[in-house]
Amino acid sequence: MLVYGLALLGALFALIFWFRFREKKVAGAFRALFFLSILTYLGSWFFQAAPMSYKFEVLIRDLVFIGVLGTAFSYIANLRAAFWVGLLLTIGGGYYYYKTILQPTFPFQEQRTETTLSPDGELLIELEQGSDLEMLRSVLDQYNLTVERAFFPERPEATDLDDFYVVDVPDGADLMLIRKALRQKAIVEHIEENEQITVDPIKSNKLPPKIEKRYGINDPGLENLWGFDRMQMDKLFELLKDVKPQRQAVVAILDTGVDAKHEDLADNFTSVRSRYDNDPRGHGTHCAGIAGAVSNNGVGVASYSQNNAFVDITSIKVLNAYGMGNQKTIINGIIEATDKGADVISLSLGGPSNDSRQRAYSQAVAYAKQSGVIVVAAAGNSDMNAKDYSPANADGIITVSAVDNELKKAVFSNTVQDVSLGIAAPGVGIYSTVPDNGYDTYNGTSMACPYVSGLLGLMKSIKPDLTAEEAHKILKSTGSKTDQTRMTGKFIQPAAAVARVLDR
Repeated sequence: MLVYGLALLGALFALIFWFRFREKKVAGAFRALFFLSILTYLGSWFFQAAPMSYKFEVLIRDLVFIGVLGTAFSYIANLRAAFWVGLLLTIGGGYYYYKTILQPTFPFQEQRTETTLSPDGELLIELEQGSDLEMLRSVLDQYNLTVERAFFPERPEATDLDDFYVVDVPDGADLMLIRKALRQKAIVEHIEENEQITVDPIKSNKLPPKIEKRYGINDPGLENLWGFDRMQMDKLFELLKDVKPQRQAVVAILDTGVDAKHEDLADNFTSVRSRYDNDPRGHGTHCAGIAGAVSNNGVGVASYSQNNAFVDITSIKVLNAYGMGNQKTIINGIIEATDKGADVISLSLGGPSNDSRQRAYSQAVAYAKQSGVIVVAAAGNSDMNAKDYSPANADGIITVSAVDNELKKAVFSNTVQDVSLGIAAPGVGIYSTVPDNGYDTYNGTSMACPYVSGLLGLMKSIKPDLTAEEAHKILKSTGSKTDQTRMTGKFIQPAAAVARVLDR
């Protein structure tokens, strides 16, 4: 970034002095410096980590910047007083332009974070359909590997997920050699790492700004729900007064579990398995309250409808009591939620990855979509590009960034400009449910994700055949701008989105 900005300004000032001294011998030096600076600028511009369409927008902007100032100085080059006054103004303006425009131009960063592999099976491999594991016997024996089936979808004919196996590698073994040996076997179609995921609730030290609107409901925690104000929930509640759902949609929270007995969740909760209905970590319960807390019950917080007729919450536990899981457990959770009839799957989790490590996630999302399920994931909290995070970068998933109460990108939020279905929601100072009838305030894209999941549940309760692509198109076209819309995606506006579903 330093080279990019300085090269552009170097080209500008070389051009200015070229015009000033064009009748003198020194003009040749300034002309050479100009072309050298332009070539340096173009090289730096080309190799920036950003979409090419965005880079061309930047190129046009920068060339106009140099062209306008260069043209101005070509007219005043021989007017000594005007030239030096203009030069001083340009130096001050150039410094301001560098700090405010050029430095923030390319906030994209390549992901360099190392991933941690699951100790319960470091690799996921996909075999050719109908393959015999005995064809891997020489490699398994050589490296003392243990292999077992990874996924068990109820509809194996609809997916290749049943061809994935998890490989447990002994401690101290050379993983690179093992991967190389497996790749040499013709029946191995794909290898990816079974990455370990850890979530930690990010406690907010700052309570959200109080809001005064009551929205016609009596939940005392409303004053802490700044997102209701920014999402214009009064318009949504007014719209829903004469709307009946075609059926109650189910939003599955795939997380550390959910406290199913919580005073503000119990009446909106449907159990899949009793062992999923507790939450020793608290992360899943907080997400559940955002997506579907019971509204208008005189306690706690509220969600997307006054009468709670549209959405139920359920829990699939994919992370343990320490907030840890892996790619295999999460994908099995997507499969189970799909097979149990969820309408929306909410994934407030993820970790650094790369383009080659999302095949299993993408197939799991495809399996869910075949059953009409919309899958939503948090963008991640590393101020990076979500394209380098899984499952946020999986094909067909709606990826959610976080903004604050001023609709500014949260300082921690990953960006979504390079994923296909990016959107923004509240993610800073989010007040919601925690276990044992408690309430607390957290930050994170983990909080933004269930805001979108709950809204999509509402939309699917009205239009059950709504697809992820249709839903995202609606959210994007009805959403409002943020301070960095291209980086965050549009900020959700529930009333406008639901009105679009209703064709109003």
